[in-house]
Amino acid sequence: MSSSRRRGRRVPPKHGARPLPPVPLSGARSGGSGAAGDAGADSTEPALRLTRSQNRAAKRATSGVQTKRVRGRVSARPSRSYNPAVLGLAVAAVAVAAAVLVLGNPFGGPAASPSPSSGASPAAYGDGTCPTSQPASLTAGDVRTVTITTDKGTIVLRIDGSLAPIATGNFVALASCHFYDGLTFHRLVPGFVIQGGDPEGNGGGGPGYQIQDDPLKGTYHRGTVAMARTSQPNSQGSQFFIVLADDAASALSGVQYPYAILGEVTAGMDVVDAIAAMPNSGDNSGNAAVNPVVMTSVTVGPAASPSASTGPAASPSASPAPGPTASPEQPQP
Repeated sequence: MSSSRRRGRRVPPKHGARPLPPVPLSGARSGGSGAAGDAGADSTEPALRLTRSQNRAAKRATSGVQTKRVRGRVSARPSRSYNPAVLGLAVAAVAVAAAVLVLGNPFGGPAASPSPSSGASPAAYGDGTCPTSQPASLTAGDVRTVTITTDKGTIVLRIDGSLAPIATGNFVALASCHFYDGLTFHRLVPGFVIQGGDPEGNGGGGPGYQIQDDPLKGTYHRGTVAMARTSQPNSQGSQFFIVLADDAASALSGVQYPYAILGEVTAGMDVVDAIAAMPNSGDNSGNAAVNPVVMTSVTVGPAASPSASTGPAASPSASPAPGPTASPEQPQP
């Protein structure tokens, strides 16, 4: 290929354009029938053989078309350069596509919807007949006896449907299907409450559903049995607590959404006190039981007359220290 060409395009000579030959006076190409083609023609008349580049230059000169100078070369063709921004976007798109193919969706999917209540399915506990949603309420005249057996002794509860129909119906239904069998008293706050009924054993579990709130009826005192909850409305599940002292009433009553009162202890407050005296992790760690006492069995029977006093005997005289607020489904003093 000629040195005056590059990539198939003609370029001007290095030392400027060659001057055009003078326009011929007459005739056509040499070898024709005119005077310029005769053997005796004037030898000074220039030849009419022009190069292709000279012909193009002559046409541009006569038509007034200006050549476009791009990057040091003369060309009438548009530039084939690329926009760096467009090129960068194309490269990024290819990289993302490759990541999707190799890693799956790198940006993740939508967040899963939260469950209405933490805790395992009720099918994992009890006898297989436990409710999966809010069960039927007790009537105002419906009173039941619930017996909690532990290795520390037996606690007897009187559950009164007139106090909180929804909460008492739920508690009795869970006890009837043996949901509480094998669960523990996981939180111990001396002078305040003991708390149990969490299948996870850490204050964060429940039966897999939550129940509606009841209007508060009754007062908190030593021996009161009530439902634990979070600070949100309609957040009661399976956890419950037993009040240790009358002085706890002021702390338990000063909340926006009250703890539904189920009834009271009719026998076994000495057992409740013994459980409360077990080691716990302290106020800064949620008062978690170090060696949780297991509820071996929780059974439901017909109503019975109270057989033991639930008065303030052995109740601490000092007001209880405020408890932690981080653990869900617990009374917040």
